[in-house]
Amino acid sequence: MSVHANKEVKKVTTHTLQKMKSVGEKISMITAYDYSFARLFDEAGIDVILVGDSASNVMAGHETTLPITLDQMIYHASSVIRGINRCFVVVDLPFGTYQANSKEALASAIRIMKETGAHAVKLEGGEEVLESVKRIVAAGIPVMGHLGLTPQSIYKFGTYTVRAREEAEANKLRADAKLLEEAGCFGVVLEKIPAQLAREVSESLIIPTIGIGAGMHCDGQVLVMHDMLGINTEFKPRFLRQYLNLYEQIIGAVKNYVHDVKAKDFPNDKEQY
Repeated sequence: MSVHANKEVKKVTTHTLQKMKSVGEKISMITAYDYSFARLFDEAGIDVILVGDSASNVMAGHETTLPITLDQMIYHASSVIRGINRCFVVVDLPFGTYQANSKEALASAIRIMKETGAHAVKLEGGEEVLESVKRIVAAGIPVMGHLGLTPQSIYKFGTYTVRAREEAEANKLRADAKLLEEAGCFGVVLEKIPAQLAREVSESLIIPTIGIGAGMHCDGQVLVMHDMLGINTEFKPRFLRQYLNLYEQIIGAVKNYVHDVKAKDFPNDKEQY
């Protein structure tokens, strides 16, 4: 695409993302959880950074996304915001901070916006969370939806397998996507659903869709940084393209460092005062 909607702007906004969909420019999105990586990703030209509740897994070592708290998400999001200049930053509302009622959902979203300086929040679910979406949007906070595989419901699903293969679940997803758009979401993540369904949903919506394991027809793509940079090697789903093998590079570098220290080779004459 010769038209780069994101090149014309100093800062990426919900308006930019909508414009990108309308001119057919794909949206690039990656997760980040700290200042240093956020700075690198922003400089590399990423459109959107997601401060994902995947921090629970990749930063804290939990098995699921459920344990991470609102305070911890605020800490990660604040760190990311200090590292960026132009990309758009979305923060996950963690499990238990929006499901009880829309009043609690709004309070959680307000805390994230006030205490981090982030630009939007993301929450999982369709019809079940509509009240919360409407209330948060009414307060002037951009909301991104998330349908398909919703990791906060992992114990309900019992598996991280592909969602919405059955017609009933696919129909609910189609309806939920429409409901989220009508409720005022500026975009929606589609996770691990059949490519054809993701294409239908993307074409039926005015707002952009961001896919992860949802095929090439979404309006953008998102990957977890630890997966795409090869820091985390245990997780190898079909949808993951690994762009680096940092696992091997980092282990190699640290082994060399250990070796040089033990061999009294580091520091040498030139490396001291």
